[in-house]
Amino acid sequence: MSGTVVVYEYDHSAGAAPGDRAPVLRVHAAPAAPGQSAVRGPRTLCGKDTFAMGTAPWRPAEHPGSDWYPPEHADRVCPACDDAASEG
Repeated sequence: MSGTVVVYEYDHSAGAAPGDRAPVLRVHAAPAAPGQSAVRGPRTLCGKDTFAMGTAPWRPAEHPGSDWYPPEHADRVCPACDDAASEG
């Protein structure tokens, strides 16, 4: 998964205070931008635009043998991204 960047879709409806980051709604996988290992491409593996998403500090390549997503957000993983990431 060295060419995968983990991105967070935030829940902006949760009423975060100004300046606070909204809670993570969903965790997606995105292919890395060409020539960049830590920069997300424009779309997730499920086809969503990554523009308003945040790049997670979790790097799948740094955790061989682990899932592609950070364990603390296992309950928020996008099923379509998980399926696509598991196929690759």
